[in-house]
Amino acid sequence: MKEVTGLLVMDVDGTLIRQEGIDLLAQEAGVGEKVAEITAQAMKGELDFSASLEARVALLKGLETSIFPKILEQMEVTPGAETLITELHQRGYKVGLVSGGFHEVIDPIARSLGIDLVLANRLESSDGHLTGKVLSEILTPERKKESLMTWAKENHVPRSQTIAMGDGANDLPMIETAGIGIAFMAKPIVAERAPYCIEKRDLSLVLEILDQHRKETACISY
Repeated sequence: MKEVTGLLVMDVDGTLIRQEGIDLLAQEAGVGEKVAEITAQAMKGELDFSASLEARVALLKGLETSIFPKILEQMEVTPGAETLITELHQRGYKVGLVSGGFHEVIDPIARSLGIDLVLANRLESSDGHLTGKVLSEILTPERKKESLMTWAKENHVPRSQTIAMGDGANDLPMIETAGIGIAFMAKPIVAERAPYCIEKRDLSLVLEILDQHRKETACISY
């Protein structure tokens, strides 16, 4: 078995993909403006994430589950994602996704990109319709951080060899915990606190940060 040399954990909505999945679902349910407003407040850190997610999912009650393939068609993978994932795999890294979004739309994207690890929320449904509730425990900002630490431990990766990246306030705990924390096209509160920022929509720029970080922390022999 090939040795795992590092771990990248990233957010999905607004990071790996350009859209917010729950906003796309809300548009189909006819509550787009209401949900988008709550999403924006949550990502800025103005609302508790769990409470805001419950409020948004409640507005989706009655939406047919057959809508998921249509939602997938509307999602655009961020430029540079395939390059980043391929290169990190070649370097011995594992790549994980942690998302306040939903397995129903994230899992197919993860499979297509060769993502190694995925953790997200799951929507409850009954008779082919959403019930307006989330199954099991909501993936909170703290659980995102715990996932980073758990996956690193399971793969024998030291914290110094971990990378965490996201755009919203719910990503801050893992960004501030990782060996390299990156704000990607982020909200102001995230950009202010993250050690590194990417302000161009190109995920392959993570590789430049990784290489630069290595130079800054490497021992120099004389």
